[in-house]
Amino acid sequence: MRILLMNHFPLTGSGSGVYTQNIADSLVKKGHEVCIIMPENENVTKQDKVKIHPVYFNNGNNIEGELPFNFPCFTTHPRSTTTFYNLTEEELNQYINAFQKALEEEIMTFNPDIIHAGHIWLLPGIAANYNIPLIITAHGTDLIGYQETDRYKKVAEHAAASAENIITISKENSDLVSACFPFAKEKTVLIPNGYNSDNIYYENTNKDEFLKQFGINRHYDKVVSFAGKFTSFKGIDLLLKAAQIYEDDDTLTVLAGDGELFDEMNNLAQTLNLNNIVFIKNQPHEILRKLYSIADVSLVTSRSEAFGLVVIEAMACGTPVIGTNLGGIPDIITEDTGMLFEPENFEELAHKVKQILNKEVVFDRSYIAQSTKNKYSQDEFVGELINIYDEALQTSKTTEKNIHR
Repeated sequence: MRILLMNHFPLTGSGSGVYTQNIADSLVKKGHEVCIIMPENENVTKQDKVKIHPVYFNNGNNIEGELPFNFPCFTTHPRSTTTFYNLTEEELNQYINAFQKALEEEIMTFNPDIIHAGHIWLLPGIAANYNIPLIITAHGTDLIGYQETDRYKKVAEHAAASAENIITISKENSDLVSACFPFAKEKTVLIPNGYNSDNIYYENTNKDEFLKQFGINRHYDKVVSFAGKFTSFKGIDLLLKAAQIYEDDDTLTVLAGDGELFDEMNNLAQTLNLNNIVFIKNQPHEILRKLYSIADVSLVTSRSEAFGLVVIEAMACGTPVIGTNLGGIPDIITEDTGMLFEPENFEELAHKVKQILNKEVVFDRSYIAQSTKNKYSQDEFVGELINIYDEALQTSKTTEKNIHR
């Protein structure tokens, strides 16, 4: 089968981008051909087994053929703070035309059997016009965008109505899809996000040597980790306020990520007089798995989170996770793999961090890693995706036969 994947963001720096790469890798393992169309603002390297078709945007890299603005987001991205909401009409038309051109090129050259798009938004709205079976994954930020403005409602509704199935990633995500698109309730299928177990796993890492590359030249007994976009809904300010309570000279907090609030969060850390904290910008998976592996606990402090891919990535490295009790996070974290805290309650968060760091609550890291692999490895879910593709293809062929009778 030839599957064309489309996503509104690059393959790194966002949960939906990582999701797209993960399912591409798993589909290739099963013998399918995959092409990905996505935005980029940096030159991308060709992949050996997946065809990559970037649509380039401006970020100061002067890439030939790039659009004259950065790729738009729902909130923010480590490499862009442009949003869909502040695009001019001219920019929106350029965006649509560029992706339509890319799609038409791949319909001619790749000849996909199925199109699978991320987000109930612009790209599946474009793809819906080409009479190729369409699957959409709702990631959550698209639903926030749908509720935020009327500007994109028509194209989102067209996409949802045209899709054979809409994949949701958590129970809350399913409920929100049904609330936004009640006519599509019967076509939703819940398949949680998976992670790539080839890239994310426990790695025996020398803590002191790992930290030296980030300018940390002293030993810390305990490490707290965070990975995510620096935007308001990730709740990094709550983490820093909690750190003011749990921090001591033996405990280092490491924050990996970037975004529109990066400088603001650095300034807040200084205002709170946090002395044992380091911001290490956006990092590839080979660095993140080492960070998770040396961490005693990882924090997910989101104010909104449809699923929380970073939760399962940390757990896949055996790290217990403390996450906000909202969205898809409670679906993932159990009493054997971590703890939950109530939204905005940074004092409760700090208390639970202390419990883990002081070994008042102890977790079996081997169990966390193995159970996460059993439940959330993308290879475990790809069979369900393939079944959905097959059913969509059969439905499409049946419809064509009826039309031509």
